[in-house]
Amino acid sequence: MSAENQDKQTELDETIIENSAAEAQAKTEELTPEEKLSGELAAEKDKFLRLFAEFENFKRRTAKERLELFKTANQEVLQAMLPVLDDFDRALVEIRKSEDETLLKGVELIHEKFKHTLTSKGLELVEVNVGDAFNADFAEAITQIPAPSEDLKGKIVDVLEKGYKLGDKIIRFPKVVTGQ
Repeated sequence: MSAENQDKQTELDETIIENSAAEAQAKTEELTPEEKLSGELAAEKDKFLRLFAEFENFKRRTAKERLELFKTANQEVLQAMLPVLDDFDRALVEIRKSEDETLLKGVELIHEKFKHTLTSKGLELVEVNVGDAFNADFAEAITQIPAPSEDLKGKIVDVLEKGYKLGDKIIRFPKVVTGQ
């Protein structure tokens, strides 16, 4: 609810309360003192319940906004770290080609620690494999090539870039090549 709508709702609530109070006051002029007091008590209870409900709605709304803020802040940081993770993956492929086992082991340890840290913050890999049917909801087709075999037509031929999701939301779609 926007601030303008909240202001209108608050004005409407105040008008209803004022009208209720005016009606109660008109009725109290004809009633006995006990009836007047019970009428005033009912009006105050009504006002209290409305105020309490408005406060509960405010608490719920601010809690929801706070959760959304934390999710989006975390998402931006994780998206900024994805290119670093991609660079680690490419570096590991090249280091495996060399014969330096110590360097390979060190980079693998750092890579695993980095992946574990991102995973602990909610980052998950979007699973797409060569041979899977292409689904535009879960992957982005960069290009199409003639299918190497008949069974790969309309399916994923190659995965160029991994995709990731945060919770249920995909923050980066996997980039794939499809068979035509």
